[in-house]
Amino acid sequence: MIVDCAIYRDGRRIEGPEDLSDALDEARAQGDSFLWIGLHEPTEKEFDLVTHEFGLHPLAVEDALKAHQRPKLEVYDDSLFVVLKPVTYEPHSDTVSSGELMVFVGDSFVVTVRHGEGAPLSSIRHELERRPEMLRHGPTGVLHAIADSVVDHYLDVATELGTDLEELEAEIFSPSGGARNTASRIYSFKRQIQEFRRATVPLTLPLTRLAGLGPNVAAVPFVKDEGRPFFRDVNDHLTRVNESVEGLDRLVSDILSAHLAQMSVRQNDDMRKISAWAAMAAIPTMIAGIYGMNFDHMPELHWTWSYPAVIAAMVVLEVLLYRLFKRRGWL
Repeated sequence: MIVDCAIYRDGRRIEGPEDLSDALDEARAQGDSFLWIGLHEPTEKEFDLVTHEFGLHPLAVEDALKAHQRPKLEVYDDSLFVVLKPVTYEPHSDTVSSGELMVFVGDSFVVTVRHGEGAPLSSIRHELERRPEMLRHGPTGVLHAIADSVVDHYLDVATELGTDLEELEAEIFSPSGGARNTASRIYSFKRQIQEFRRATVPLTLPLTRLAGLGPNVAAVPFVKDEGRPFFRDVNDHLTRVNESVEGLDRLVSDILSAHLAQMSVRQNDDMRKISAWAAMAAIPTMIAGIYGMNFDHMPELHWTWSYPAVIAAMVVLEVLLYRLFKRRGWL
């Protein structure tokens, strides 16, 4: 469905024709105007009209309708196609979820297609309408504002993930050692980080091209040269995000390894305690077994003090073993 459609002239929103073709013609008739259409999870029938009026490439249209794309930048003859993946994080369930945001940029028009509930574009549109100096840059300003908003939210998500990871780390290395499902929680947290990486890492190349960085980087059509410094700033923020994500991923792996080592040490401690008690139980069992064989020629059986002597020997041996194991930390 079409969420919003407006013509912007000299950074200001103006009323335009309801017909998309007439609105685009009016925007192109004025050198400082452009048309911005926002759609949310459009059907193929709803998108056909936009495709026809703006001459969008069929491959890009297919990607915009089916979603499930990696962040990328595609250059076609009549438009520029950019895919972004906004990310949201629910701290109560430690769940990272991502949506998809497609942006078509062409001659005097911007078409945005949103899938999922993340990163609503209405707030970005309203913020731009309060800053006409950004809207004067045309479609380049809109593309920058969208990319900047998405990447800035990445920074917020990375910070929240780092905070929750610190809490999980403190719980794991507490004297109680955490809950029984600690390993599964760590692994689940690692999966959420991988979901986050799938949104941030592939975006590096598109932003690098938009920023004009690297050797032999050709200018991206439909993006003004004066917009490159702004995209370089967004790219710097994305670099910080990717560094944070890499650090979180390594830290989670280290925590998981440390937790498994901690569990192994505890199991060894338990086995030593069990072995120590088994050794202490074996002494009286062995003595009782020897004197329970009922042989006729066992002179100790006929002594008056044989029973108290055997009991005393058992007690002394048990005390000696207990002190030995206690000193060595087995008990």
